[in-house]
Amino acid sequence: MTFAAAASQLNFRPAAPTDAAAAVPLIHSSGPAAFEYVFGLPGVGDAQAFLRRAFVDGAGEFGWRNHVVGELDGAVVAAGAGYSGATKWPFTLAAARQILAHYGWRHVAGVIGRGLKVEAVIPPPAGSMYYLGHLGVSPSLRGRGFGAALVAHLLATRPADAGGPVILDVATSNPDAQRLYQRLGFTVVGERRSTLANAQGRVPDHRRMQWQAPG
Repeated sequence: MTFAAAASQLNFRPAAPTDAAAAVPLIHSSGPAAFEYVFGLPGVGDAQAFLRRAFVDGAGEFGWRNHVVGELDGAVVAAGAGYSGATKWPFTLAAARQILAHYGWRHVAGVIGRGLKVEAVIPPPAGSMYYLGHLGVSPSLRGRGFGAALVAHLLATRPADAGGPVILDVATSNPDAQRLYQRLGFTVVGERRSTLANAQGRVPDHRRMQWQAPG
């Protein structure tokens, strides 16, 4: 299937709270090892349990308000987000509130601490950067142009004041995704090594990629 054909088949729209069951597994699939490292907690729940709570809450990086979904024949098959460096503090406050509500005082410091460690490998956007994240497509539909359509939609709909560099991060363990982003005009501008690991997952090294608008 060509990119144009895939794009024509997907209907993109802002996410809604009712999309949680379909969208959260797609968001989780964008970085399962990192999500489990931070949010997976034996005896409490896996990362998707927290992501569902945060998605339905609506606020912050993981909330439905920060996401778009792509539908195929009425079913959500793609999800992603685009946001700027201006979201840093609102997202930080929302995440702290959601983590406390989900894990309680006993575990909140550990979860936040692991999150900060991951941010050293996958830094949030700063300043005028515009960041594409949580990019996920249903496993059965990968390799058919839907991922490219999702990225193209996020690029085309970024706010008018998002004039800074467009960036994303990709795990070195996911060469297929890196090749896709390179075909879409992204180039590698840096790499961060990771030594982060626990019983729930090992965070792989990540490469930062930046989009160059067609001249």
